[in-house]
Amino acid sequence: MAEVLSTKAVIKEANTAASTQTLSAQTLTINGKSFTLDADPKMPILWALRDILGLTGTKYGCGAGLCGACTVHLDGQPVRACLTSLGQAQGKRLTTIEGLDNQKLKNAWAEHNVPQCGYCQAGQLMSAAALVAQHPKPSEEQINSAMSGNLCRCGTYPRIKAALQNYAKQEG
Repeated sequence: MAEVLSTKAVIKEANTAASTQTLSAQTLTINGKSFTLDADPKMPILWALRDILGLTGTKYGCGAGLCGACTVHLDGQPVRACLTSLGQAQGKRLTTIEGLDNQKLKNAWAEHNVPQCGYCQAGQLMSAAALVAQHPKPSEEQINSAMSGNLCRCGTYPRIKAALQNYAKQEG
C-alpha cells in the first residue's frame, strides 16, 4: 500500500509542477526554417524536436548528456539536445540529422556500413560532421577525441573511425 501512496504523491507532484510551467513563444531556426512554439523555455530541445515538431531523427538515449544519441548542432557546435533548453537555443541556428547536408560524410558512412542497429547513428553523424567542419582532414587523435562522447552498443567504433579516415583521404 505504501508504494501506491508514494506513486500517487509523485504523480501529484509532477502534475503540480507541470501546471506551474511558464509557457511563452519560443522562436527557433531549425534546419534553416523558423518555428514558433508555445512552450516552456526550460524544455529540452529534444522534446520540442520529437514531440512538438515531429523531427524524430534525434534520438533519446540517456537523458543525461552521456551517450550522444541526441547530438544536434547549435550554431555549428555539437550539443546534447536532452540538456539544451529551448531558451538556450533562441536566436541560434539549430541543425538536426534531418538538416545535415554533408553528403560526402554520409557516403563514407554508407561505404563502411557503419550502422548496425542504427539507433546511435544520428548522434554519431552529427558529432562527426562537427569534427570535419572544424578539421576537414582529422587526425586519428582528433577523431578519437571528437567521437569519445558518443556511445554505440553495437560496437561500430572501428567502422566509424574507418569512415572518418576515408573522408579525410577524400578531402585531399
